[in-house]
Amino acid sequence: MIAPGPVRVLLCDDSAAARAVMSRMLATDPGIKVVAKATDGGDALAQLTAMPVAERPQVVLLDLEMPRMDGMTALPLLLKAAPETAIIVASALSQRGAAATMAALRAGAVDYVPKPSAAAGGMSGGQFQAELVAKVKGWARMRRPAVPVAARPMPAPMAQTRPMMAERSLGPAARPRAIAIGSSTGGPQALAALVARLDRPLAAPVIVVQHMPAGFTTLLADHLNRIGTLPCSEAKEGDKLLPGRLYLAPGDKHLLVKDVAGGLVAQLGDGPPENFCRPAVDPMLRSLVAACQGRLLVAILTGMGSDGLAGCRAVAGAGGSVLAQDEASSVVWGMPGAVAKAGIATAILSVEDIAGRILVAGADGKRT
Repeated sequence: MIAPGPVRVLLCDDSAAARAVMSRMLATDPGIKVVAKATDGGDALAQLTAMPVAERPQVVLLDLEMPRMDGMTALPLLLKAAPETAIIVASALSQRGAAATMAALRAGAVDYVPKPSAAAGGMSGGQFQAELVAKVKGWARMRRPAVPVAARPMPAPMAQTRPMMAERSLGPAARPRAIAIGSSTGGPQALAALVARLDRPLAAPVIVVQHMPAGFTTLLADHLNRIGTLPCSEAKEGDKLLPGRLYLAPGDKHLLVKDVAGGLVAQLGDGPPENFCRPAVDPMLRSLVAACQGRLLVAILTGMGSDGLAGCRAVAGAGGSVLAQDEASSVVWGMPGAVAKAGIATAILSVEDIAGRILVAGADGKRT
């Protein structure tokens, strides 16, 4: 049984400075309490197993590169000792760090926080703190046992959703010409769950923007390609966007889509960040509205902020459909919540149900 109160966190990092900075950042939120600090994986394991079960941390922030016992060695041991604990890895913003992060996610870590370099302002930036706090609280909530709550009426803006397409295969003229997905905080796991369920051919390409640094997106695309039936790759300039394939926006580039001689083509942009992000969801959606004349199906998944809201307004205005991930299955109900509260979501669903709607709307007609 998980004891009530603030989210309990164990910090594991061989750098005393990093432990001190992250501890101060987390302490600014009264809903979080750092209950232990460890200098390596072995120290973290010893402290965790010595605690009474009811007082164990709900979240472990685990550095990957440490002397003695590193994070990758400690990860399976921590999960075996406390399978109910959410482990978020801290990784360097480098190709090596990206590879280690994806390996940790495959091994059972729930998420990651990229540790900014000193050249980028280190850990002093407000964006890093906001992401750190959001992921700690979000994953702790996801790991808590469900508590029944009394039914309450849906807020008026959320109730004003439009009917979803019928649960049947659509004719060519009614099928979306493209399927777009936007995600951020908690997105890698949500995308993995969604992509694993896309097990039938689609008549449209799937274009994905996940807020992630350069280097990380290449490995995420490879990860999604391994777990899903549909081929997935990082988008490249000039790529013809083919039906039944997933294209992931590369880190630090906006992914735009242009209609060229009746076919959709990827364009990569160096325009300024939007909603503090590059890649961002809004520019992708604006380009798709122009390229597809409203024949779009959009899914907005878990994430901080409201990136995608303006683009979804344009999609809905052009006659497209918008799906929003529900609050219960979102690590952070920022992006999908903004769309839902604005009343422009066609439906508010779990990731699993979103995958089902995509399969129905994008069916290529080869199967019934």
